[in-house]
Amino acid sequence: METKNRATLFEGLVIDVEQMEVRIGTKGWHTFQVVRHPGGVGVLPLHDDGTVTLIRQLRPSVGATLYELPAGRLDPGEEPAACGLRELAEETGLSAGRLEPLGAIFTSPGVFDEKIHLFLATELTQGEADQEHYEDIESVRLPLEEAIRMAADGRICDGKTIVALFRASAGKR
Repeated sequence: METKNRATLFEGLVIDVEQMEVRIGTKGWHTFQVVRHPGGVGVLPLHDDGTVTLIRQLRPSVGATLYELPAGRLDPGEEPAACGLRELAEETGLSAGRLEPLGAIFTSPGVFDEKIHLFLATELTQGEADQEHYEDIESVRLPLEEAIRMAADGRICDGKTIVALFRASAGKR
């Protein structure tokens, strides 16, 4: 990809906004703005009895409380699996004996460069959650099949959660 005139327009707490010109084949140079994000991890905890633990969390950006899988932002240089284990424990109090990769997704590649690494957590043990001071998270445990129905009918509308549920289900767990 050939670019020129790259400039950072905004530096924020979580994201930056960059503007650049990109050569699009024979169509010439076009201006793009890209939201830069450090990336993240989402973990689907699957219990031995076939239930999963999701969280319900207020998302001010969409003005709603959503069902999601435990997830968080990667720290600089942090390995995705380490981030996943950290976020799982912080948000739900769960520890996983095993993490299986479920691949990665780009959340909205037309505008964002955010990449989320997805994992399936098994061999779970329950401890105490240690949420961030600004988080008000409720853990919800339900059968995997019910969570998949919720994703299919729109009750779960978070993209990373939907993808993780369907990828885990495709593995016939």
